[in-house]
Amino acid sequence: MIRSATIAAAFGLGGIVASLFYFLAVPHGTDPVAGIAAHPVWVETKWPFLMDEWGEGKAFQCKAADCGVELNLYVRSKIGFCSSTTGVADDNELERLSDFDFMNGATAALGEGHEITVAWMKGRLRTYAAAGPARTRTTAISIVYNNNSDALIATVILNGRQLDGVEPVVIAFLNEKSMLLWLTNKVGL
Repeated sequence: MIRSATIAAAFGLGGIVASLFYFLAVPHGTDPVAGIAAHPVWVETKWPFLMDEWGEGKAFQCKAADCGVELNLYVRSKIGFCSSTTGVADDNELERLSDFDFMNGATAALGEGHEITVAWMKGRLRTYAAAGPARTRTTAISIVYNNNSDALIATVILNGRQLDGVEPVVIAFLNEKSMLLWLTNKVGL
């Protein structure tokens, strides 16, 4: 009888120690499953690409300490380049509008895209594997949404394939008041 009580106490104490280790080992403010901070910190950076027919956009970075993985986000508009009737209705339209040049290498879709919503606008999101110049494995997420015939393109670049929790963080950032204000000024809404 004493032996059974000792074993039960040992398991109980072990469970308490394991629970404490679990909660103390996870940094505060992060989701232990996805590794994404509860409040990611996005910092605007300099637009790193050469000027082309669509002009410059905005560039942002969220460090690994704030987002679980380092995210580089590039957002710009392509005025008058989208169908105001159908919008970004399928993956073919998403690919036509995407900024694959930002991905530095050949890309391959990692599955089908799906619908997203940014404020009042509808669009699509699709994830790609991209081979970088030094044969590094990166992942790119292309998000294209529209306001009438104006397309808005967001490209997220991250090293590796750790995608858990990235999409909602990026969509939430695109829905922030400051981003919607920039968009409103950019496309003249």
